[in-house]
Amino acid sequence: MILGLSAFYHDSAAALVSSDGIVFAAAEERFSRRKHDNGFPGLAVRAALEHAGVALHELDAVVFADSPPRKLLRVVDTWLAEAPFGYPFFAASFRTWMGRRMFEGRTILRELRAIDPAFDRRRLRYARHHESHAASAFLPSPFERAAVLTVDGVGEWATTGLWLGEGDALTPLGELRHPHSLGLLYSAFTAACGFRVNSGEYELMGLAPYGEPELVDEILGEVVHPLEGGAFALDLRYFDFGRRERMTSDRFHERFGPPRDPGAPITDRERALAASIQVVLERLMLGLVEELHRRTGASDLCLAGGVALNGVANGRIAREGPFGRVWVQPAAGDDGGALGAALLGRRGALPRAAMRGALLGPSYDRDAVARALDEAGLVGEELDPDTLAARCAALLDDGAVLGWFQDRMEFGPRALGARSILADPRDPGAKDRINARVKDRAAFRPFAPAVLAERAGDWFELDGDSPYMSLVVPVRAERRAAIPAVTHVDGSARVQTVDERTPDLRRLLRAFEARTSCPVLLLTSFNVRGEPIVQSPADAIGCFGRARLDALAIGPFLVRREA
Repeated sequence: MILGLSAFYHDSAAALVSSDGIVFAAAEERFSRRKHDNGFPGLAVRAALEHAGVALHELDAVVFADSPPRKLLRVVDTWLAEAPFGYPFFAASFRTWMGRRMFEGRTILRELRAIDPAFDRRRLRYARHHESHAASAFLPSPFERAAVLTVDGVGEWATTGLWLGEGDALTPLGELRHPHSLGLLYSAFTAACGFRVNSGEYELMGLAPYGEPELVDEILGEVVHPLEGGAFALDLRYFDFGRRERMTSDRFHERFGPPRDPGAPITDRERALAASIQVVLERLMLGLVEELHRRTGASDLCLAGGVALNGVANGRIAREGPFGRVWVQPAAGDDGGALGAALLGRRGALPRAAMRGALLGPSYDRDAVARALDEAGLVGEELDPDTLAARCAALLDDGAVLGWFQDRMEFGPRALGARSILADPRDPGAKDRINARVKDRAAFRPFAPAVLAERAGDWFELDGDSPYMSLVVPVRAERRAAIPAVTHVDGSARVQTVDERTPDLRRLLRAFEARTSCPVLLLTSFNVRGEPIVQSPADAIGCFGRARLDALAIGPFLVRREA
């Protein structure tokens, strides 16, 4: 048994794997209730050990998904390249490194021994950041041989990695290095549009279809330059991430305008910036996958790294790229690095398609749910699974917004039918109502459809499955009017195909289809703005009240709002 850890940057997580496959994986934020928690994932580690019924000192190894000394060298080299202009930023960064990060190994060991004093430090190992991403993408995939692309902001030095996966081995084929980074490029435009870096990228992607990509040529001609072989280079005069806390420079602001204040209205400028950088990202990603195909001749592609959470780019790669099949690690960001690190620590081949779904977190039995309801003073009606599904389908058909808490918690940033909020996709007012009343977020943010896997091709232009909501694809033109609440302004949707890997949601979809002839539901994460997705029954019950949901299906119990 191997424990993988990711921590200290954003989205800390723990993952446990055994000789049989993936045992447990979860992000720390779900337990700490701090969104994008970057601290040591002690709560997630404890949950993993409890789930497996094993003590920390009994594990074969603990593998951390980063090399701290290499990152420190990158910080120093970045300052030297900018010296003397970036000294204040360097000094602040260096104090942080000399405090916690310079001695991350000691911090990790101290935290592990706080969990289990008998832990042997010789069992603590380290992996490289992009190697962890690559392992998380390829090793649990269904492919025996595949090209692997990892793209994010920055690891130790690498920002982009090209790999060939064969059996249980990963061969590096090339990399791009800091500061030339698609993740940093996209985050710079995220900041320019007034959204928060490392979380607002979803908002930028959602805003893009509302604008015209009129600045593509300017961005590709001035800000980032495509090179041969899929590579690219940023013009660093447009960026300030090496000199100070902000992402963009005065030169950027002179060319594209100053950053939008987060509280200011969104204008055509932000819409154009979002649309343009999205097109630029897609073109550069396509260039990388074409080069990777040329080098490997592989039929299949695996993706990971934070940029692989851009479902619009993924969908375009799947439709227009040279690969027959595309598999995206559902926890493609730094949380998935914990899983990759654990997999790198294994000996021997992992069973193919080891990630048979993303329901890898904790679960709660009937008695635990009943206790939580009792403690909250709520009365729930206990129903068998088929009756629960039928009753929930009727509520959704009548316009209810439903909290859905079933099975094990999902791993990764997407709610995939275990910790979700559901509604009727046929209701044209559902999107605006949920954005305003329930989620308290921008009206332009789209919602995803969950569809029975065997019906997906009838409703969406999708060849194959999309169980992890990783691909944005067109809604079939003749179906768009039928499901307006999940059809984005450009006619697209980020689809989740639902099969036996998510049995409770599948049962509900079947009941809804039997009642309405529609095998689709609107699905979004079970949380409100600023909070992580719910983890425990108590979290779900609290959010049920705050989000003003009409009903809650939690385990075998159905709770109405009037309770």
